[in-house]
Amino acid sequence: MAFSDRMKNFFETSAQVSKELVSKAGAKAQDLGEKGFKASKDILQKAGTKAQDLGETTILKLEIKQLEGQAQRLIGRLGTEVYSALVEHESPGITSDTPAIKAILAEIALVKESIEKREQDLQNRKG
Repeated sequence: MAFSDRMKNFFETSAQVSKELVSKAGAKAQDLGEKGFKASKDILQKAGTKAQDLGETTILKLEIKQLEGQAQRLIGRLGTEVYSALVEHESPGITSDTPAIKAILAEIALVKESIEKREQDLQNRKG
């Protein structure tokens, strides 16, 4: 075989090997890219879930604070009603069955239930 034929054969073989290497490298890069994309997607999903959970927890805590404020206002209203009945109207007896008192106590009980429900929901999220 002549030198030029050997060189031609060498370059053709080298070109074929190079094509195979490039093809394999491309396939490997694509595989790595797909794996990286999937990993990034999983991380973003987990972060999104965590952010949503944190948001819902924050909302529950805010609702509890608002309900506690509502309960405090109702207790203040209850005190005002008792004071008014005792001092201003000189009512001889005030009980939890007194109509105005009974209505306020019922509202306080509803608010208390709401607070307890949200606190339970909050505990369930943590647990």
